[in-house]
Amino acid sequence: MGFFDKLKQGMNKTKSSFDEKISNVFRSFRKIDEEFLEELEEILIMSDIGMGTSVKIIGHLRERIKKEKIQDEEEVKQALREEMQKILEVENKELHLTTKPSVILVIGVNGVGKTTSIGKIANRLVMDGKKVVVAAADTFRAAAVEQLEIWAKRAGADIVKRDEGVDPASVVYDAIKIAREKQADVLIVDTAGRLHNKKYLMDELNKIQKVINKEMQEADKEVLLVIDGTTGQNAISQVKAFKEEADITGLVLTKLDGTAKGGVVIGIVEENKIPVKFIGVGEKIDDMEIFDANDFVKAII
Repeated sequence: MGFFDKLKQGMNKTKSSFDEKISNVFRSFRKIDEEFLEELEEILIMSDIGMGTSVKIIGHLRERIKKEKIQDEEEVKQALREEMQKILEVENKELHLTTKPSVILVIGVNGVGKTTSIGKIANRLVMDGKKVVVAAADTFRAAAVEQLEIWAKRAGADIVKRDEGVDPASVVYDAIKIAREKQADVLIVDTAGRLHNKKYLMDELNKIQKVINKEMQEADKEVLLVIDGTTGQNAISQVKAFKEEADITGLVLTKLDGTAKGGVVIGIVEENKIPVKFIGVGEKIDDMEIFDANDFVKAII
């Protein structure tokens, strides 16, 4: 199954919700007028895209309908897709990993699928011929290291782990040393699932970042925030909280196959101007794909 087919299947709940509501609007209105656009705007807001982003999309759509004299249902849908795609086409979408080693720091709250995402990203990199080392720096949660070890083995990556409760920054320090010794291409660093109201966890994240910045000054660095698509608007507040603590370079979207709230992605990108770099569309190790804005909007409308 190709990526678009996986995405279409994975986004089925969001698509059903979107398409059904949009079709109802077209059935209710004989012409594309202001009332029609207001109804469409409400659908976008209800689909977790968010108020500000929905107003912006409909504003642009209104201008295009007038300028291009759009009257046809399919033309409206195509214009809507294009407006959403414009928002999602943020610069620096690709991973920048040109140095040897480069580093990917993975952050996010507990339960978003961080460990799984690391395994899948490691697998993609290994399949691309890269040597990968994973640092198990989530030493707060007993099962975290074991889970990460299972995923690293599946992916064919090396893992650096220490005892539970060890200072996470020291694990990262050791992992940097080992990544250099093994001449690894990429070091992926797991971190404790942290909430913005847990100050000591955010302090740990800052310590980890200091070690990476000091020991790997010249290295390419990616900071990926993992977001659970099922959390809807709550995901937006998570991005804001983590932005205060880390220079996020990209988002990883998970669990979109289990939600009708996939539209939240558009709101997150519009508000934060952070690109989506990966999207998880299933449970298997190869179900992590590079995000494609065109495919994404086609899969939901």
